[in-house]
Amino acid sequence: MSKLDQELLMQSINNLLKFSSGESVSVDGEDKPGKKRKFLETVELQISLKNYDPSKDKRFNGAIRLPNPSRPSMTFCVLGNDKHCEEARELGAMDGYSVEARTEADLKKLNKNKKLVKRTLAKKFDAFLASQKLSKKVPRIIGPGLNRAGKMPIPVPEADAIKPKVDELKSTVKFQMKKVLCLNAAIGHVELSAEELRQNVTLSVNFLVSLLKKNWQNVKALYIKSTMGPPQQIFF
Repeated sequence: MSKLDQELLMQSINNLLKFSSGESVSVDGEDKPGKKRKFLETVELQISLKNYDPSKDKRFNGAIRLPNPSRPSMTFCVLGNDKHCEEARELGAMDGYSVEARTEADLKKLNKNKKLVKRTLAKKFDAFLASQKLSKKVPRIIGPGLNRAGKMPIPVPEADAIKPKVDELKSTVKFQMKKVLCLNAAIGHVELSAEELRQNVTLSVNFLVSLLKKNWQNVKALYIKSTMGPPQQIFF
């Protein structure tokens, strides 16, 4: 059962959206002038945990697809067969998609050069998809660079289309427990409506709580904030 106060959540979301549009909002009794940025601000969920020992307790790792895209500017590279590469190029030409393609021949040209792999692939793209047969060859062709960057290509069956997988990843949020008790995740952006953000926040929080050892008893505080805006506390 969710312990989020929906009235407080909507008030926080409205303040966040007002600030990002250039309106002033009150934060801790102080008026803060907003500013509309020249880029699309991400909305982030920030989590502070308690009664959790990362060195002893089992570390959780989970992902969930949200009802509304959380990362519309996410960049993709498809390492594919002819069909998938052609589809990726067509997708990359559409508004709202940043997708490029690399063939097996393109990958071989990198000659396992670690610096080239890092500069032209690992650092350039947020995520990778690969045709299933080629995905098994990728580490052998270019080395472990993508794996070390935490960006191993996601296999796509030869007969499947690329677009549904890209759409799914743009709406997926991941939670992973590491060595600290603070987490954050992109759960939306400031061009979503208040209701769309409410849906994303609520689903993200409830999923995260389901991963925790003692559920809500492990949650110390929750905040949402836009990239350049002040944090708004939604759970105390």
